[in-house]
Amino acid sequence: MIVEVIPCLSDNYSYLIHEKESNTVSIIDPSEFYACEEIIKKYKKLDFILNTHHHSDHVDGNLMLKKKYGSKILAFGMEKDRIPGIDILLEENQTHKIGNLEFRVIFTPGHTKGHIAFFFMKEKIIFTGDTLFSLGCGRIFEGTHEEMFNSLNKIKNLPPETKVYCGHEYTKNNYEFCLEYDKDNTFLKKKKLFIDQKLRDKSPTIPTTIDDELKTNIFLRCDNESVKKNIGINNASDILTFKKLRDLKDSF
Repeated sequence: MIVEVIPCLSDNYSYLIHEKESNTVSIIDPSEFYACEEIIKKYKKLDFILNTHHHSDHVDGNLMLKKKYGSKILAFGMEKDRIPGIDILLEENQTHKIGNLEFRVIFTPGHTKGHIAFFFMKEKIIFTGDTLFSLGCGRIFEGTHEEMFNSLNKIKNLPPETKVYCGHEYTKNNYEFCLEYDKDNTFLKKKKLFIDQKLRDKSPTIPTTIDDELKTNIFLRCDNESVKKNIGINNASDILTFKKLRDLKDSF
């Protein structure tokens, strides 16, 4: 399984997946046609388009790519009236194959009502869209704090070596927020060196891993007493800690 990172718009990432054995080419969340087309044309085909959610910066390339390549569009059933060109409706916890690659649909509401992530079990790779970011999580637009908290918990319980490919390059800003309320986190301080080097090289800070996020992403550390103390809510529940952190990030 080859994953190619495709920078789109100002800070979006789309991802091309090539499975060599069956020569199957797929793309995750094509934000814009032309940026994606530059990568796709190397393979001269596009079999599948997978969408995590309906926001335009994740689906705007759908119809032009489908028209040019005859691609099949896969998305969650709840999004059937909001994502353009859907051919295959997916269900929660369903497993589905694209070529010889098999993924499981993880329902991750919060950012939107019908948000999903694609977890490729054998390869231990997940595409999280706008639910989990490197050092952050998505804004809550259509769902609730509790839904987003539960969605993040589903992802954090995946194998620690799982590679995480998310929808945006937000790592530097997310780092600054995490550091503000988790100053004694030595893993986080080490992460700064990695982030700075990647940005100097004009390279993506993605992928990250579940293990790395568990150590550094404050939104996955809502059970940490030091974090709770730092945001002024000692002994609060994990969900209340998450809500306070998300509200703080919204105004950061």
